[in-house]
Amino acid sequence: MNKLVELREKRAKAWEATKAFLESKRNDTGIVSAEDTATYEKMEAEVLAFTAEIERLERQQEMDAKFSNMKDTPILNNPASVGFANTNMSGVGNMSNAVGMVNAIQNDPQTATGRGSEVYNRAFWNAMRYNQIVTNDLAIGTDTQGGYLVPDEFHRQLIMALEEHNIMRRLARVIRTSSGDLQIPVVATRGIAAWVDEAGEIPTSDTNFGQVTLSAYKLATMIKVSHELLNDSAFSLDSFLASDFGRRMGVLEEEAFLVGDGTKKPTGFLTSAPIGVTATSPTNITFDDVMDLYHSLKSPYRNKAVFMANDLTIKALRKLKDGNGQYLWQPSIVAGTPDTVLGRPIYVSSFMPQLEAEAKPMAFGDFSYYWIADRTGRTFERLNELFSVTDQVGFKATQRVDGRLILPEAIQVMQMGAGS
Repeated sequence: MNKLVELREKRAKAWEATKAFLESKRNDTGIVSAEDTATYEKMEAEVLAFTAEIERLERQQEMDAKFSNMKDTPILNNPASVGFANTNMSGVGNMSNAVGMVNAIQNDPQTATGRGSEVYNRAFWNAMRYNQIVTNDLAIGTDTQGGYLVPDEFHRQLIMALEEHNIMRRLARVIRTSSGDLQIPVVATRGIAAWVDEAGEIPTSDTNFGQVTLSAYKLATMIKVSHELLNDSAFSLDSFLASDFGRRMGVLEEEAFLVGDGTKKPTGFLTSAPIGVTATSPTNITFDDVMDLYHSLKSPYRNKAVFMANDLTIKALRKLKDGNGQYLWQPSIVAGTPDTVLGRPIYVSSFMPQLEAEAKPMAFGDFSYYWIADRTGRTFERLNELFSVTDQVGFKATQRVDGRLILPEAIQVMQMGAGS
């Protein structure tokens, strides 16, 4: 049986058992004892564990399909023959080994062009691991500060890591820009028609346009690696860097895409999305609150709308029922689809606020109206001298990105009531 299908069936059974247990333990006043509450929470934790594993497997499948045939646009289609200059032979062994490596690169057939070529990919990692410079192939991606544009394979790994740590990149519209600010025209007010008398004057009604600007804010991080690890053939440098850079950048990106203030970082959607409903309580949400949030979003946006909340808010949602006694949250039983609330998918982000007074713990909308602008080309640089005293090598990664909700009405948020 397919692993995802098996996990979904197990989760569905566990959830039904959890609900049945909770109903069977309520007393006449609807209260559950502390002992039974502890048992229920253990059962619920098992459901959450199934959910986490299902989401991991789904992300793997989605990213495998997405990146199986992906190629970056090459900077040069036909890089010239490879040259070699050795600046630091540590980790190579001796000159004969170095020459052998160069010959292997020169004789290796290119399976793609530019940064997609195996030649460039190998030359890139030789430079990163051994501080070699393969003059022409690395020149495909050099910049004036000595950084190298990441080769295709590493670029794909990095994007995978970002998406695994960044739910917004899965929901938002991601575009690539090359230079300058990106100006996005947005309809501010729409013209209208009117009924007129026979031969009467037709009124003028203009459509007015606004403009949203997406810039490019710099995100950077640095890792120190010992020479011992670099020289250890069992150490997968590219996997380690892709994973760690992806984790660091993904976490910081998602925080900005949700709550960023636009100062040296993207503007988060919670900053500009309107308040669709204000909850009565400062710390608890009700079925009516969620229903009001759902209907605060204009119906055309609901076709692609999803909910977003943090894990503790979703835990509270799991206990809510409608007027017919049906639970609001429903686990997914179909591969490739998330859990649902009111029939719409719900996603988890740790950067959504908690259930606190005047916080905004829940959002509902079409997140494709949040635009993420990636400035073409992430750069990667080896720093030899900065940490040489401790016999370490630095690796620096930078990217330029911006994000903004270009149509605020496309996402509505729930705000908690004021505290006493």
